[in-house]
Amino acid sequence: MYQALYRKYRSQTFSQLVGQEIVAKTLKQAVEQEKISHAYLFSGPRGTGKTSVAKIFAKAMNCPNQVAGEPCNNCYICQAVTDGSLEDVIEMDAASNNGVDEIRDIRDKSTYAPSVAHYKVYIIDEVHMLSTGAFNALLKTLEEPTPNVVFILATTELHKIPATILSRVQRFEFKSIKTQDIRNHIFHILEKEGIDYETEAVEIIARRAEGGMRDALSILDQALSLTNDDKLTTAVSEEITGTISLSALDDYVAALAQKDVTRALENLQVIFENGKSMTRFVTDLLQYLRDILIVQTGGENTHHSQTFKDNLSLSQDLLFEMITIATRSLADMKASLQPKIYAEMMTIRLAELEVKPALSGQVADELASLRDEVARLKQALSNSGSSLKPTASPVSKQSGSKSVYRVDRNKVYSILQEAVESPDLARQNLVRLQNAWGEVIESLSGPDKALLAGSQPVAANERHAILAFESNFNAGQTMKRDNLNTMFGNILSQAAGFSPEILAISIEEWKEVRADFSAKAKSSQGQTIKEDIEESVLPQGFEFLADKVTITED
Repeated sequence: MYQALYRKYRSQTFSQLVGQEIVAKTLKQAVEQEKISHAYLFSGPRGTGKTSVAKIFAKAMNCPNQVAGEPCNNCYICQAVTDGSLEDVIEMDAASNNGVDEIRDIRDKSTYAPSVAHYKVYIIDEVHMLSTGAFNALLKTLEEPTPNVVFILATTELHKIPATILSRVQRFEFKSIKTQDIRNHIFHILEKEGIDYETEAVEIIARRAEGGMRDALSILDQALSLTNDDKLTTAVSEEITGTISLSALDDYVAALAQKDVTRALENLQVIFENGKSMTRFVTDLLQYLRDILIVQTGGENTHHSQTFKDNLSLSQDLLFEMITIATRSLADMKASLQPKIYAEMMTIRLAELEVKPALSGQVADELASLRDEVARLKQALSNSGSSLKPTASPVSKQSGSKSVYRVDRNKVYSILQEAVESPDLARQNLVRLQNAWGEVIESLSGPDKALLAGSQPVAANERHAILAFESNFNAGQTMKRDNLNTMFGNILSQAAGFSPEILAISIEEWKEVRADFSAKAKSSQGQTIKEDIEESVLPQGFEFLADKVTITED
């Protein structure tokens, strides 16, 4: 029976692992020094080696012939773990065994000593799929571990693991595997299989895997099933992955560089008629433009065509503008039922793109000087504490311009007022938020993590957490993400014990709001003192001296 490549070439020792050197080194030293903990958590993207490392670790800690933390793979225990027949190493999929009864069964059986091996090992894959009751049952086992029992938990969604579990395990984060490492591993496999290949074909598969070795080998398996003469060709890789051919991208970008709209649209039509996805086309175009920038800055060149070398003459400013337009168009395509129309609009914009000339050195210096002067004036006004506010005419919105995000200042004023009235509670809420901030960021992924990574908590009460952003645009994008708000509250509920909603604000506006609130508070406090003086100290008819009198307690 044919065995899939990802199973046939699964790593059997730590030294065979690809792209996870830190994890491998740490676990090898733990085995060599006999410092085996009772519970581990492996987290990371799919296909990066979590389950493979768990089985290697189970073999290494039980192998009687292990050397420098590596299993021998020849003894009965190593071979039985590899075959999945050793009764002391139990592998379980939490996606289909996520109930309380299954975990209780594990808890009861874990009290028995291992029969053959030194350690009894439970490998629970996709552990985030466990129910709340199952997590509570597992928590009891982790709180009171049985000697010589090791739990290895694996997950692709770390943010779904309760904080109570996270605090009782050793955590290992598996990184996405570098494209170069995937490419080299595929070269090694093809040479062992005796299959000829085109370098470009392997490059396409390595990129399409997006950091997952298992995905790369699955795609390679599919590609090899289409080859008839034991040779992996670029055409086959492009067909399997749906990737746009590099020659088509060469011609398309060359037409854009020459501002030939007609030829660029014709190239786009050919790509469309070949059944290629327009979103995939734009994704590959972004990768192509990125490759030009990398080569221009001295990076590795994986392209070999003369047209690509000609396209290297594009200016960096033009490339940055093209990437910006393509990125916006990609978002529009994903939300549209007519992606080809958006691709055509993008093509016309790219072909007609004109980059504004850079400012001369003298003008740039003068502009920078003016900006510094404006910043100093703003700071001086902020520090003056004056209650006088400059009147500004409302700015009229131009047709077609994007609205600028502004925070609900009433909510911010309310939070600041609560802080004035209960400073200890306000400080406690902010400290709780700041202490849990690292865990919040680590629990998020993708665009959500990128957004919040550029912010900092500045104030909080039980209902709202004020996050200050360097960019006003990022603050506005954060407030638009309802799922991010929900996830943020859930994470904080577990990590800090309260569940506030996000109130995003730019750092510049936060400073303005805080200065305005402080000025109002000082003005209000001064008025109150003046009224008290008039009522209780000054004789009738001498009220005009109120602002000259200072009350000193004896």
